[in-house]
Amino acid sequence: MRLRLPEERPTEPPTGHKIAHPVLSQDGTRAGFTGVSLGGALPYGVVADASCVYGLRHRPPHRRCDCGFHSVHDRTVAEALLCGSEHRTALLLEVSVLGAYIRFEHGFRSARQRVRTATAGPCACGTAAAALADAGWGRPGWRVLAPSCAGCLRGRIAVSLAQFARLAGDGLRVRAAGGTAAPAAGADTGTAQGLGVPELVAEAALLQARLDWFQTQLARLGRPGAEGPAQG
Repeated sequence: MRLRLPEERPTEPPTGHKIAHPVLSQDGTRAGFTGVSLGGALPYGVVADASCVYGLRHRPPHRRCDCGFHSVHDRTVAEALLCGSEHRTALLLEVSVLGAYIRFEHGFRSARQRVRTATAGPCACGTAAAALADAGWGRPGWRVLAPSCAGCLRGRIAVSLAQFARLAGDGLRVRAAGGTAAPAAGADTGTAQGLGVPELVAEAALLQARLDWFQTQLARLGRPGAEGPAQG
């Protein structure tokens, strides 16, 4: 006798929660996410279809495989994963579980998903994030990003939260949470439909931080040494 899983036909997609690292394409024109466990080598977009990470030809999610997009029911369970040292710079995602899915006690494994909201934690210095900056590692063709305040950018490749949302597209919302102080009310969300006052303030903060960094470098290069003026 072959056992069959009970079927669900929800009126609207279930909601799941997960964590993932934000990524930016090498040319800076696309943004997405990469997982923290299975499938971490395969960046995905806001709306994406799962594929079997083992290269098998079955359609995810297969009952006898681990393939598919994983998410949990409880937001606090996903937040707890951010405590791991290797996951401190990941974002907390709220997703719509789409297509066929298998429901487990603690979550889902689905064929498709849409990332609705991405929440960035504080910068490493403890200040609320205003941007996502190069984390110093990545995947082929993709730079992994990490939350950063305007003061800690220090010339790194970075995009504001609003810019990341625009590049990712499909109505993604990105917001900042936690930290000791929000940067001039500019740590709120960005959308793909245009910039409001908070987003413009965040953009201005990033530009000012970059300008301060360049002025510091110019001052250092032009500072006279012990033997006389700096040599070119």
